[in-house]
Amino acid sequence: MIETMISVSLFLVIVVSGLGALLNANALHLKSEDSRSIMDSLSFVLEDMSRNLRTGYNYQCFIAGASLSPGTLGAPRSCASGWAVAFEFAEGNRSSLADQGVYYVSGGKVFKSTNGASSFIQLTPDEVVVNTASFSVLGAEAYPGNLQQPFIIIRLSGVMTSKNITTPFLLQTSVSERLVDI
Repeated sequence: MIETMISVSLFLVIVVSGLGALLNANALHLKSEDSRSIMDSLSFVLEDMSRNLRTGYNYQCFIAGASLSPGTLGAPRSCASGWAVAFEFAEGNRSSLADQGVYYVSGGKVFKSTNGASSFIQLTPDEVVVNTASFSVLGAEAYPGNLQQPFIIIRLSGVMTSKNITTPFLLQTSVSERLVDI
């Protein structure tokens, strides 16, 4: 009987420790799943920006101190490190500024406008804080005078918080205009 009690006790100790490891693995899986979901949302934001900028034209870069409003949109301009970029959508009306797209970063969030900077929607999830962002636009004024199409570099860095765990991120992509040269 003592041998049975010892073997049952030993079995219970092994089962309890195995169950603890299983519960810990499940908790880690849920945390990584949440982080992955946030990162997927952030990647989707960058992909949306890239897709629209790639097919757009008339890029306008806004440097620090520049005002962003419907009245400030207009002629293409380049900059080495801007906080916002405006552009004409591929199907946009060249003679109207009311249908231009705009991306900008403020208060740790990325915002988008599809109506010429009249109103904006937040693209990044609340769990993401963008600490540093820049839009580098090269060759906006020169096109279509030369055959080199404008080029944009987008950089976003910051932190994402999930289940009280803060994880840094750094995303960068480059986009070149894809209009047909005729």
